[in-house]
Amino acid sequence: MRVGLLTGGGDVPGLNAAIRAVVKRGEGEYGHTITGFRNGWRGVVDGISVPLGREHIRNQLAVGGTLLGTARYHPHADDGGLDAVLSTLESERIEALICIGGDGTLHAASKVAEAGVRIVAIPKTIDNDVWGTDQSIGFDTAVAIATEAIDRIHTTAESHNRVMIVEVMGRHAGWIAATSGIAGGAELVLVPEAPFDIDKIEKFLKHRHRAHARFSIIVVAEGAIPAAGTSMDYETPMGKFGDIVAGAIGERLKIEIEKRTGFDTRVVVLGHVQRGGIPTHVDRILGSRFGVAAIDAASAGQSNVMTALRGEHVEMIPLSDVAGKVKYVPDELLSVARALA
Repeated sequence: MRVGLLTGGGDVPGLNAAIRAVVKRGEGEYGHTITGFRNGWRGVVDGISVPLGREHIRNQLAVGGTLLGTARYHPHADDGGLDAVLSTLESERIEALICIGGDGTLHAASKVAEAGVRIVAIPKTIDNDVWGTDQSIGFDTAVAIATEAIDRIHTTAESHNRVMIVEVMGRHAGWIAATSGIAGGAELVLVPEAPFDIDKIEKFLKHRHRAHARFSIIVVAEGAIPAAGTSMDYETPMGKFGDIVAGAIGERLKIEIEKRTGFDTRVVVLGHVQRGGIPTHVDRILGSRFGVAAIDAASAGQSNVMTALRGEHVEMIPLSDVAGKVKYVPDELLSVARALA
């Protein structure tokens, strides 16, 4: 069988582990021919493909990013895009397509599946907000990087008696902020799920610095916003691809906190640092498990499904159940962050 493979959306550590697993299992167990498409769905539309054999995935397990390249492009939203996808898959004689991506890539995959293509999806996103799976590829590495950054911020914050704001990624869900904030010992964690009150933050910081501390660390997700009716007026600025402008909420919080408290306040925007570097062993293993499960499912004739980690097991769930849904941080985890303030 000829199997296509693509990685779409933002890159994450662990993608090459998944690609490697698909190729090794697909060739070794089933004798499939694996074809990779460059730059996500854009490569399928443009017909840019590369062969993927064992020689191409050698020594890729510990490498971050994606050897196939990626792009933020959704064919169903582009005039003639879906037809171009079907034309390319027919000319390449692709019988099944494995799509590795986040919410946008997976939504596109569901549309292609509805057009009759055998699709198996693998969830990846450092935001960990893909519905239906306990964890997505890339999340563990991003949390490890953010936690290390917060650990390093502690000593400089204390040395200079500063409030340090660490902005992490998280448009719709604050998984990175909540988990790295708890692990890194942040005083405050601000996430999209729980809009904040700047007046309460002001009182908390003044009390903390007056009573028992000379510094404070605040971890904020890029998608965090003030609660309606509170005294901070803020509208999240968006980029041309629907992404949030990095550093916007961090800089605005800095201005508000300095004005209200008089405390020296600095901002660290981790941005794409969270995506880069060597994947943790957790992401290497998860990527490998998802890759094996995906090629097994495709070989068995399954379609319009996605690999999902449920507890200790990898399961296949309907891709149609995932599209358009966001997995938010549970109240229990946010309660832990608040309890440790």
